[in-house]
Amino acid sequence: MKINVEPAVAQWYIDEMGLKQGDQLHIFVRLGGCGSVQPGMSLGITKEPSQAPRLKHVSEGIEFYMLEDQLWYLDNKSLSLQYNEKEEGVGFYVS
Repeated sequence: MKINVEPAVAQWYIDEMGLKQGDQLHIFVRLGGCGSVQPGMSLGITKEPSQAPRLKHVSEGIEFYMLEDQLWYLDNKSLSLQYNEKEEGVGFYVS
């Protein structure tokens, strides 16, 4: 189980959110949305620092992380954040 973030995704978040080196983005489980892993749930993302136990990946100087108590959502699979040029945005993929 791991998180993988393409450099293009990190750059997209840097541009969209005005991020700087060392910022942290929290990937969290939320009710509703179009998630495909757990029915009725999906993932969200917010700029929020944390030192709690977590699964993390650093790309382009930005740390993307999930807190340990929300890893159940991944169902022991890995999470990839990929840039979707067609939709000009980021997709969350679990495999």
